[in-house]
Amino acid sequence: MATNLSDSGDTNNEIQSLTISVMLAVTDAPKACEWYKKAMGAIELWNLGSVIGLQISGAAFFLGEPENNGWESPEKLGTTSTRIEVFCDNPDSFIERAVAAGANGSMDKIRDHDAQWGKHRQGSFIDPFGHKWMVGDRSPLRKYS
Repeated sequence: MATNLSDSGDTNNEIQSLTISVMLAVTDAPKACEWYKKAMGAIELWNLGSVIGLQISGAAFFLGEPENNGWESPEKLGTTSTRIEVFCDNPDSFIERAVAAGANGSMDKIRDHDAQWGKHRQGSFIDPFGHKWMVGDRSPLRKYS
């Protein structure tokens, strides 16, 4: 049953119970799966061949091979189609591990950014499959007023 959050009196509890994830379009899901395991320590949850479920530190994400069904891989599009935001305790080491495994980390080097809530450390890389990963500390996840 779908719940309309605007009709319920307790939207905060319902929102906290949600899980939001992403499916990355790749041309070779098994090859991509092996890279994410090596580069990010991903754990394979299940594998259907062209669709694979993975998890990093409890955060699930999925890999899928598009088959003319309304979405496409960055390789076929010629540009990135997804920007993934990762918030972790040590963004420097997360990025270093991905770059060591073959990601392109030359675009947006990790640095401290001045944000309304204070310092935010963030950088990025593009994985071998064309997806942009922004990796930063957890500071944007806190409520700011």
